This record gives sequence, structure tokens and C-alpha cells, in this order.
Amino acid sequence: MQKFACLFYFLVIVCLDSGAQLQAKKDSIQPKVTFKGLFQARYIISLKKNVDVNGLHHTDGQGVYNSFDVRRARAQFTAIISDRTEVVFLVNLADFKSDPKNKVLENAYLTYRLNTFIHFKIGQFRPAFGLEDMYSINIIKSFDYSNQYNAFGNNGWQSFQIGVGMYGDFNQSFPVRYEIDVINGNNKNQVTDDDNGKQATIRFQLEPSKNIKLGINGGFGRHNKENIYAAGIDASTIFPLKNKFSLELELECKQGNNHLQYFSTDPLLRTGGISHYIMNGFYVLPNLRYAIAYHRLSSIELSCRYEYFDANIKNPGTIRQTVTPMVGFEFLKSYNARIQLGVIADIYRKNIQETTQYNNSLFLLQIQSQL
Repeated sequence: MQKFACLFYFLVIVCLDSGAQLQAKKDSIQPKVTFKGLFQARYIISLKKNVDVNGLHHTDGQGVYNSFDVRRARAQFTAIISDRTEVVFLVNLADFKSDPKNKVLENAYLTYRLNTFIHFKIGQFRPAFGLEDMYSINIIKSFDYSNQYNAFGNNGWQSFQIGVGMYGDFNQSFPVRYEIDVINGNNKNQVTDDDNGKQATIRFQLEPSKNIKLGINGGFGRHNKENIYAAGIDASTIFPLKNKFSLELELECKQGNNHLQYFSTDPLLRTGGISHYIMNGFYVLPNLRYAIAYHRLSSIELSCRYEYFDANIKNPGTIRQTVTPMVGFEFLKSYNARIQLGVIADIYRKNIQETTQYNNSLFLLQIQSQL
């Protein structure tokens, strides 16, 4: 794994250097900086007795059961250095409301285009390891990312990671996109890696038609001298219907080592080796969209995501099911303004008092605006 990572870094440096030398004399593009912003605010009400807005169960009835919240206040800067090179910065200023350590900074990376088929990036970014990595939170068809996205992100496969990647698009000859990443795997804004192991991921996305996308994802690596893996498949499609209606459908499933849980468990309490700590899950998300185009109201959407996630398949008590019915109103275009309301209902196979592993339901009203 270390030799693979070193070779990958070497190839990136060589390509960047040679490309820069070839480009230096003919590059006439002036540097350009663009700005984008995203604001999300929520009002949350707990619908379950003795369970607060954070999902924590209270036997004494204490806790906060309704609250206003600023979920995201993002600012993104993209600097176009040349027709081949870009630098991207993304910060979430809402993280300052709590301890900002290891938060706030989300994206910080440089991309270099060698040609249509080969691009490089280095820095902190979201590795491509699933359907949810292919779009930003501002256009997601539900309130937030899925439970499995958060779990695989905590284990270093998704969300914001530090490393290097290569990606490309073969649509001109064959409808396939790919991305290969080598990352530290210990999440964002870390001073260094927390061990000498690395995690490598690869994604292939096939687009047999304009409205169909099929993805396959694989990952392997080492963490604290233990071999780890993850894998997944996903699909998305759009069915045009009559009278301005369309049905969008997303499906995704994944499985892999839950090494975060393994290493956070007391060695005396572990049941078997790391191969016994396997997580898996899937979700299906249908979204019915009506393109109303009435004054500033662009569309109305009805969605209901169903999720199944098991943090440890050897322990049936860790199974969690989540149902998220939602209605959304899109104003202007491309979700520049959006109002969503709905419910997030969690059902656990085993309830544990005084923890967040307890059945709960939340009503959410979310307002979103972006530049």
C-alpha cells in the first residue's frame, strides 16, 4: 500500500511538472476567482416523548425538544489558474457555533487536467465512493446524506479526506467515468495521518443512457496494521411522466469493515477480529417532481427515503431503519431557494436507554438558499 501511494504521488508530480512546462509558453488565460455560497437553517421538533432533538433518550424527561439551528453556512472559492489548473476552497462557517477543531475547512485541493481522460487532484476533498459523493448537499433529494454515508465517512471511505486522486471521463468513446483515490483515511483537517496505512478507493460510473447511471465502488487499505475493505453498488434514473411530472429514483448499497468501532472497543470486550466487525446498508430514494414553473416557484417535490443500516452484522441489536418522507418547494432555478418540510423517523432493533440508539421521530422545516 505504501509503495502504491508513493508511486501514485510520483506520477502526479511528474505529470504536473511536465504539463506546466509545456503550458508555460502558450497559456494566456488570466487567473479568475469565482464565489459560491450555501445557507441552510432548520426548525426541529422532537415527536417522541423523552427523546430530544439530537436523538438522545432521557429517562428523567430532561432535554431540548425543539430548536432552531443553522445547519450549514458554506463559502466556496474556485481559482482558475489556467485552462488546466484550478484550486478549490470550501469552508462551513456554521461549524464555528461548536468546537471548530478539525471542522470548518471542508475542501482544499488543486486539480490539473492533463487531457480529457486524465485529471489529477491533491489536497482535501470528497473521494468518489458512491452516488452521494457525486453531488453536493444543496441538490440532495432529502434533508441530508444517508446514515451509511456518515458511517462510511467516519471510517475514512467517504466525506472529506486528505489524499490524491486521478479521474477522467470517457464519454466521447464509451460512456464511463472513473476515479481512483489514495487517502489517509482519518478524516478532514488532520495534521498528519494517524498511522502508516493508507486507503485506496476506485469508482466506475456507467451511463448507458442520458437518464440512467450505474456505479460500482471498491476500496482496500490498512489501518493500525489491519487489512480493511469496503465495496458498494448504486444506480439512479429518471422516468419522464406526463404533464410536467417526472420520477427520480436512487438506490445504493454498501458493505465494509467498521474498523472505527473495532478500534474504539476495549480489546477485552471485542468479539473476534476485525473481520467480525462488518457494517452494511442500503437505501432507496424515490422523488416525484412536478415542474410547476409558476411565477418564482419552479417545482414541487415529494420524496420518501427508506434506509436500512447495520453497524455490525454480527450484532443484530445494531440494526437501524430510517424513513424520511419530505415535501420540497423549489424557487428560482437549480435550488437557488428551497423550502423543505417532513419527518425523520428512526427505528432500532434494540433500544438502549440514555443513548442515541433509541426510537425517535423529528419534524423538520428547512430553508435553503445559495448563490
